[in-house]
Amino acid sequence: MDILKDYRLVPLEEGEDFIRLLVPKNFNHEDLEEIRFLTGKEVRVKVVPEEEFVRELQKRLSEEEIRIEGEEAEGSESVDLLLAQEDSPAVSLVNSLLIKASAVNASDVHFEPYESEAVVRIRMDGVLHEVTRIPATTYQSVVSRIKVMSNLNVAERRIPQDGRIRVRIGNRDLDIRVSVVPTVFGERVVLRLLDRTGHLLRLEDLGLSERDEEKVRRLAKKPHGIVLATGPTGAGKTTTLYAMILYVKDPKKNIITIEDPVEYQIKGVSQIQVNPKVGLTFATGLRSVLRQDPDIIMVGEIRDSETADIAVHAALTGHLVLSTLHTNDAPSAVTRLADMGVEPFLIASSLEGVIAQRLVRRICRNCIEEYKPSEEELRELGIRDYEGPLYRGRGCEECLWTGYRGRIGIFEVLELDEDLKKLVAETQDANEIREAARKKGFRTMIEDGIEKVISGITTSSEVISAVKT
Repeated sequence: MDILKDYRLVPLEEGEDFIRLLVPKNFNHEDLEEIRFLTGKEVRVKVVPEEEFVRELQKRLSEEEIRIEGEEAEGSESVDLLLAQEDSPAVSLVNSLLIKASAVNASDVHFEPYESEAVVRIRMDGVLHEVTRIPATTYQSVVSRIKVMSNLNVAERRIPQDGRIRVRIGNRDLDIRVSVVPTVFGERVVLRLLDRTGHLLRLEDLGLSERDEEKVRRLAKKPHGIVLATGPTGAGKTTTLYAMILYVKDPKKNIITIEDPVEYQIKGVSQIQVNPKVGLTFATGLRSVLRQDPDIIMVGEIRDSETADIAVHAALTGHLVLSTLHTNDAPSAVTRLADMGVEPFLIASSLEGVIAQRLVRRICRNCIEEYKPSEEELRELGIRDYEGPLYRGRGCEECLWTGYRGRIGIFEVLELDEDLKKLVAETQDANEIREAARKKGFRTMIEDGIEKVISGITTSSEVISAVKT
């Protein structure tokens, strides 16, 4: 069956006098004639839609055993990796790993060199899983291959380098951010995978409770003010802001974003990529955007006092500003803005709401099971007087035996009314603001997480590790 590697066909079965193939709807009939001639066997085909064919081809390629021996071949990577011919073992390995990462929707691929070998791990649903090991003697050829693909200096091994790769894997267009850092045993490489063809999530897809979703919709419809999404790196803050933009997007509105990097293109929205090398920072970009007559501005992150000050004044002059902050919970955003030097009365006047969030893994629907939780588990989660079951995943082939498949957000949404704004002007203490908000029905992240645990969406261990109560 090795002959089929040169064709865009998937072998299903081979008999003494026939070969059965899986082919896409737009397959090349001449290829079949060629295979019939070369093998001397009858060729039978099963025709499937293009998407189904790509999925099966991707699965087959990602399951192939990876062998490393020999040196890399330097070449451009402008073709679909599913169609690329394997010029060398290093090329084959890198292609196979990218296909595998794409097949399981991984967000990152890590190449970690040690004394005798390098470990390759992929991050799936926020957790790293080891996929293969590379002998130290051949690891450098793999690093060189990645450097060639991302236009980095192959000869330079002493300083960190950053680059990017654009590849297609079937019907997916991947933008890969490459980071290379020198370590004691060689260069450590991390690839961040961004799917350019992935569909953007809408507000109803994020996992917000009905009550919190209603609050977020109200915040997105505000004519002016600041709305912040907060949480650690990788908590899905930008995805939430994109969902808000999709909700309010309208041909009558001028929406401009300033991002680092621009993760997804949104039709009808002007998106600016930050470039500090030429002086285009969040602060300078935001100043320029204000002269573009915007209705809604999204700032990727408020990192410093200058950006915070411009964002606040933009909000006070009739613009809706959406941005992110690194804080542990929603009330702490007020404290953080005050620490950045924003006057309390300006925070009270401009801040309309804060969405704090974390991502937790969903229980795999294919292997979900009930179990009786221990008293200690319930106590750690903060549940009292609960007699019902909780849920977990047994582990199956679909979830790679992890018990989880996909992720969902847990949220707390702080909407500032006039009473809370008055309190913010008087005190920026997060605890006081939280207590006042709770009296008005504010629900914390841990409470939202508990509801998702009882509903069988996620597990108690996921919520506890995410919120760290």
